[in-house]
This record gives sequence, C-alpha cells and structure tokens, in this order.
Amino acid sequence: MSDSNNEADTKPAMGRVFLVVIDESPEMKVALRYACRRAARTGGRVAMVYVMEPADYQEWVGVSNLMRDEARQQAEAIMQRTAGEVQKLAGSFPILHFREGDRQDEVLKLIDEEPAISILVLGAATGPKGPGPLISSLTGKQVGKLRIPITIVPGNLSDADIENIA
Repeated sequence: MSDSNNEADTKPAMGRVFLVVIDESPEMKVALRYACRRAARTGGRVAMVYVMEPADYQEWVGVSNLMRDEARQQAEAIMQRTAGEVQKLAGSFPILHFREGDRQDEVLKLIDEEPAISILVLGAATGPKGPGPLISSLTGKQVGKLRIPITIVPGNLSDADIENIA
C-alpha cells in the first residue's frame, strides 16, 4: 500500500536557479561559467536574461520596428550560442528570458515575477571604471529591492579558478 504523503512518492523540487544577465562582456562569460558549474554541482539550473534597449524612434514607427526586429534577432543569436555553452557546462538547457527596457529595471522585475530564481550571478569588470553599472546599482541603493542574494564573480578568474571555487 502506498502512502501519498511518503517523501519517496513526491517529485524532488527543482534545485536553485542561477540567473545570469547576458551581454557580450568578458566578465559575463566568467559569471556564466561560475553559474553553470554551481548548477551542475548542486542539481540546479541556469536561467539567462537578455535585455534589449528599447528603440527610441517613436516618430518613425517603421524604423523603430525594424530596429526592434534586428535587436531581437541579435539577442536570439547570442542566447542560442550561449545556451549551447550552458548545456555543455551545466548538463541541462537553460531557462531563457528576453526583455526590453532598462536593464536594471527589467532584471528586478524578472526576479520579482519568477519565484524559482534563487541567485543572481553577475561578473565584475576588472577595469578602472569599476565593476559595472548593474553591479554598482544593485549593490547600492537598489539592494533592498532584491529578494535573493547576488553572487559577484571577479571577471579575471580563470576556468581553473572557477572549477576550484564553484
């Protein structure tokens, strides 16, 4: 006789979801590798978000639509290529999110809308300008708006470094 409340009869909950903001920066690649390795080692998943800047040609609707379509195609190509890398490193296909608007606002909205997202993983730029605008903003005045922790990965870590710490 099976007891429906038995833990063996229930499906395991999905592990942590590591959200990475996708762009073409070198530090994003380090953050993505870290998130993939953490997901693989903890039974979690990687989620990726690509935020497109809104087209700003409202008086030229045709131009605006064309620019939006081109931006979407570019975003899809980047996400497709990156998703393949995630599948190899994490062992599962990532969850994909596309947004249009201000990057910081859209990341905060996505985190609020998706309760499965557990950790935001960001790569820190190593140049003299600082870690990057998203990290600066989210670790400053905006930090109180987050419901999840942020993991900031130094952008100068090697693959070997990531393997050792992830």
